[in-house]
Amino acid sequence: MSLSSVEAAPALPAAERVERIRAAAYRIRHHALNMGEVQGQGYVGQALGAADMFAAVYADQLSYQAENPHWEGRDRFLLSTGHYAIGHYAALAEAGIVPVAELETYGSDDSRLPMSGMSTYTPGMEISGGSLGHGLTIAVGMALGLRAQGSASRVINFLSDGELDEGSTWEAAMGAHHHQLGNLIAMVDINALQADGATNTVLRTEPVTEKWESFGWYTQRVDGNDVGALLAAFDNIASVSGPVGRPSVILCDTKVGRGVPLLETREKAHFMRIEENEWQICREQLTAGYEGTVSA
Repeated sequence: MSLSSVEAAPALPAAERVERIRAAAYRIRHHALNMGEVQGQGYVGQALGAADMFAAVYADQLSYQAENPHWEGRDRFLLSTGHYAIGHYAALAEAGIVPVAELETYGSDDSRLPMSGMSTYTPGMEISGGSLGHGLTIAVGMALGLRAQGSASRVINFLSDGELDEGSTWEAAMGAHHHQLGNLIAMVDINALQADGATNTVLRTEPVTEKWESFGWYTQRVDGNDVGALLAAFDNIASVSGPVGRPSVILCDTKVGRGVPLLETREKAHFMRIEENEWQICREQLTAGYEGTVSA
């Protein structure tokens, strides 16, 4: 099931709400594997690892209209990490904004779904990501502008832990607190991996929770592959936030390749090359794991 407008979705009992998001995350992962097979390679590991985050946003949090991606009253979801586009496209398909059949064109000539996210091509893609460190800066300006217009819309910015290497990210974090942007939420995918190796060997950012807190943000750190923990974090934000107040950040510890054991243990996982005979194995492992979780 995909929702045409999450703003109209009824409240669900806790267990049903969690299961709905888990099911959406499973479908997002399945879409990502199918898209990856088109190219035989790509940022599949990040898409699998962040699927629960995407599902929690699109199937539970975001106000949008699938038939009208430019609806003025929408919440804005900014994908700062343009290379995560494969996961974002899967979420947009789950949301009904992009047709599922169109996912087969991923990364192909003349496709609306390039390998790095571009707002000029893809419905529902708010910014063109790629050069890391710009997303939160844009989000701050967007949140400030929406508040000035009297809009109740929120801005949710998706970052990677690698982006915390960039000084512009911290300048934006400082600016968000200065302007008391209570309508701004950042989500950081902490998968501990960058293109050049393990995050803690490239540039150590820990203790990252204390850093965000010191910048004045309402900070929570959760298991980003635990749907219940993600939803609880969003619920906590709703209970303390408003248009004016502290911005919020959810630090999400995730596992690259989550849900597919074959890929969870793969070396050089930042950009994966997957053999032709392995794609079906990946899908079978994903389904087996999901069905085992559901039946437990």
